[in-house]
Amino acid sequence: MRVFSYSELSYAWIFNEYPTFVQEDSRRFVSQETGHLYIAKVEPSDIGNYTCVVTSAVTNTNTLGSPTPLVLRTDGVMGEYEPKIEVQFPETVPAAKGSTVKLECFALGNPVPRINWRRTDGTPFPSKIMLRKSNGMIEIPNFQQEDAGLYECITENTRGKNVAKGRLTYYAKPHWVQLIKDFEAAVEDNIYWECKASGKPKPSYRWLRNGEPVALEGRIQIENGALTITNLNLTDSGMYQCIAENKHGTIYASANLRVVASAPDFSKSPMKKLIQLLKGSTAHFECNPKASPKATTIWKKGGELLQENERTSFLKDGSFQIANVSKSDAGSYTCLAENKFGKASSSTTLLVTGSPGPPEHVKVDEITATTAQISWYEGLDNHSPITGYIVQARTPFSVGWQRARTVPDVIDGRTFMATAIDLNPWVEYEFRVVANNKIGGGEPSLSSEKVRTEEAVPEVPPSEVSGGGGSRSELVITWDPVPEELQNGEGFGYVVAFRPLGITTWIQTVVTSPDTPRYVFRNESILPFSPYEVKVGVYNNKGEGPFSPVATVYSAEEEPTIAPSGVSASSLSSSTIEVTWIPIPWKMGSGRLLGYEVRYWNNGGKEQSSNKVRATGKETSVKITGLMSNLIYYTAVRAYNSAGAGPFSATVNATTKKPPPSQPPGNLEWNITDSRVVLNWEQVRAMENESEVVGYKILYWTSSQNQLSILDTNRTSAELLLPLNDDYVIEVKAVTDGGDGISSDQIKVPKLASMFTE
Repeated sequence: MRVFSYSELSYAWIFNEYPTFVQEDSRRFVSQETGHLYIAKVEPSDIGNYTCVVTSAVTNTNTLGSPTPLVLRTDGVMGEYEPKIEVQFPETVPAAKGSTVKLECFALGNPVPRINWRRTDGTPFPSKIMLRKSNGMIEIPNFQQEDAGLYECITENTRGKNVAKGRLTYYAKPHWVQLIKDFEAAVEDNIYWECKASGKPKPSYRWLRNGEPVALEGRIQIENGALTITNLNLTDSGMYQCIAENKHGTIYASANLRVVASAPDFSKSPMKKLIQLLKGSTAHFECNPKASPKATTIWKKGGELLQENERTSFLKDGSFQIANVSKSDAGSYTCLAENKFGKASSSTTLLVTGSPGPPEHVKVDEITATTAQISWYEGLDNHSPITGYIVQARTPFSVGWQRARTVPDVIDGRTFMATAIDLNPWVEYEFRVVANNKIGGGEPSLSSEKVRTEEAVPEVPPSEVSGGGGSRSELVITWDPVPEELQNGEGFGYVVAFRPLGITTWIQTVVTSPDTPRYVFRNESILPFSPYEVKVGVYNNKGEGPFSPVATVYSAEEEPTIAPSGVSASSLSSSTIEVTWIPIPWKMGSGRLLGYEVRYWNNGGKEQSSNKVRATGKETSVKITGLMSNLIYYTAVRAYNSAGAGPFSATVNATTKKPPPSQPPGNLEWNITDSRVVLNWEQVRAMENESEVVGYKILYWTSSQNQLSILDTNRTSAELLLPLNDDYVIEVKAVTDGGDGISSDQIKVPKLASMFTE
């Protein structure tokens, strides 16, 4: 097996006469490495003269060698033998990255050997690999690191096989990953100059300065290809070369280092002439003079040297910063830069912009009932032009200052007069003005002197006109009084008009007090619960205003005149009785029945100091609770409406039941039988003054959900079928006519599932 890269020479063989060339196949092979012709098994047809032809790709010429005869020997017979590899190879074959690698392998033998290729690690060949010349050559284009490895050429026939092995190793000439560039640095600065190259094997680095190796000393060091020079001086200037090399090649990168020394100079980086900032923002002053070495800086405001405080700070790059700027920070700021070669300075002016100051001299020039003409003078714009004004008004009745409607509606920054409109007559006003700019609204002006608008006829009638109720023969009319700010002048009062429904003539009366919310008309001719149309108007010294919309109001009702019948009382428990009755007949023309009132007292009390409960609407029973046990209670019932209450019914009585036993069920026990909880407890025996026990009530619930379940029984035992996956809490109480008794001690039954598991 032989390996070679691209060659400028190629070889061929002429058989006997030109242009008959030897045709390569599995039996015949021409090595492009040596030019030799190999015939694995000679046949009679191979007898003849062979001439080597060498072709130069450079000169495009052919050179012929001397003919060599091939003669067939007749003194023996060729026997079969195993393959004998004639093309040998080194154990290690270096191959360059990106090159085309060709491996040749050919063997003599009888029968003619077959040739195959493989990688010993079993990796399959990628599609780019090609087998040529009846497998006598393998071609690997664009050789990469993953193509490196141990390759085998396997030759075999029926007599045996032979194998040639060769290791392809990958190498790459150095090539640049990072080049050095021209560099300019200040004297006394430091430089870190890095060049990077890749290659296989890894390249080593050397540095030259002006063609000579860089002399390493304390301030000049080379590490991993990077050149570091500290505390630069002018003599360090020059042409530098970084050299990367491995055994396959050497590459160079060149750049100039220029070390400069100069006094501070602001000509190419002056400070801004003007810095304009919003109040409350952060001011940042940059100071970047060209200086070699780097200059030190100090800052002044005007002629005063600046110091750091809670709002100001000096940054490492020489700049200066003020947080939360205010108007007092405005002014001229100077950066003074200095190094050993000289000094320089540059200045800027800081303007702090904010919302406008308050307008001045706000006054009311003219006043009417609903308008006020207002004028003012411009205040400070705080370095941002005023774009408009807003007029605000305040009265004794308003909640603070309110924006006033004005003409013009939008007041621009060059207008210093406006008319406030839609004011209320006969109300005391004061005005102020707020200026705006692009930053926002400014501080309000001082308020104007207080002025009162002129009087006018009232425009707003009372609201919520209604009425009803009162005593017999009365018509009660009510309304919400008009607020003072809407009365429009002195002498304000109300005109109350009313008429029976269906009558055309209005009856009118005057109520002179502006705060009065009602008027009562009394006349014996007024029928109970009769509909009236009513309206309420307004007036003041300027004249009469509008009336409210007409409302329908009913005259006073007639109280009930008869008592309920069929009244009865019954005891429900030791603390509750129920009273029932038959409702009274009622004519709607007399009013509206609101309900019934039940009076009750015990035999130790007095009827005059009785308690009362009410049942609304058409209810015909009521339960009276919170009573004492085993005691007679007397009750009476009467109907009522808005006009009053009617006569009481006849008195009836009921005796509350004895109280339940004061002792709870004792010795509550439980056990499990066939996944059921069996409960047992001691019987509760009532005392003479207690209600007899008629049964028991078992209450149980889960400890997680508190959802109560109840089981009633007349025995002193019970069975509960409970779910398996919850804890349960259980208690028992006695049941009597007088109510439920005291609960037993609670017991807790754990999850039945866990008990059965155990």
